Amino acid sequence: MNLLIEIIIAIIMGAVEGLTEFAPVSSTGHLILAGDLLHFTGATANTFEVIIQLGSIMAVVVLYWKRLWSLFGLYRNVEKSGPKHLNLLHIIIAGIPAGILGFALHDFIKNVLFSPKTVLLSLVAGGILMIFAEGLAKRRESYATDQLSYGQAFVIGLFQCFSLWPGFSRSGSTIAGGIIAGVNRTTAAEFSFILAVPMMMGASGYDFYKSLHFLHVSDIPLFATGFISAFIVAMLAIVFFLKLLKRFTLVPFAVYRFILAVVFALYLYL
Repeated sequence: MNLLIEIIIAIIMGAVEGLTEFAPVSSTGHLILAGDLLHFTGATANTFEVIIQLGSIMAVVVLYWKRLWSLFGLYRNVEKSGPKHLNLLHIIIAGIPAGILGFALHDFIKNVLFSPKTVLLSLVAGGILMIFAEGLAKRRESYATDQLSYGQAFVIGLFQCFSLWPGFSRSGSTIAGGIIAGVNRTTAAEFSFILAVPMMMGASGYDFYKSLHFLHVSDIPLFATGFISAFIVAMLAIVFFLKLLKRFTLVPFAVYRFILAVVFALYLYL
């Protein structure tokens, strides 16, 4: 594969990651499908996906740097939007369930759950959860809050465990969990983005460590391009997604997941 083709693939895959990582549509499912279409698979591709996830994380760090600093008491006056009175304990409480389960089941997840069939099932299951959450939200919309309690943070953390199943979507499971816990949609989404920073850095950092022996100096242009592409696209996607959530529910995203599952199944099995 020559350098130009590598760069084009890196831009496309990075853009796919950036567009889908924080939308409730499963970045894993999209990356698997895009990788197959581009014939970009194998050990290098797996390591590349870890790198571009870090690019998406950096987009959250840049967009929410004030909020992240405020968690440590280093910045104030950031209560104009997003979860009110958020502190570091909310993040710790929400991160514990998936952190423990992800560490304990890491090899099982990588070796068993990363398959086209399991991703297809999780696309559908995640969509059903989102529709269920919106059904609850419709009945109690006036009671939804923008203040996140520790109990609600823990419930969101429990739902985040679903995201360990590739294709379920971390943002989809946490936003749906937030809605079910009684948090309004936008607050749940912004908490999901902030929670993603330690969770994804931990998971991606561990994957990166385990993939070090696959790294080569010749891969630097590929990885750097993908990282930058994911970073830029993720920044734009987060802003756009938050605007969408103010006008639409999660149901259209759930329908999209069902359509993607059908397309995925037709592509893989026909």
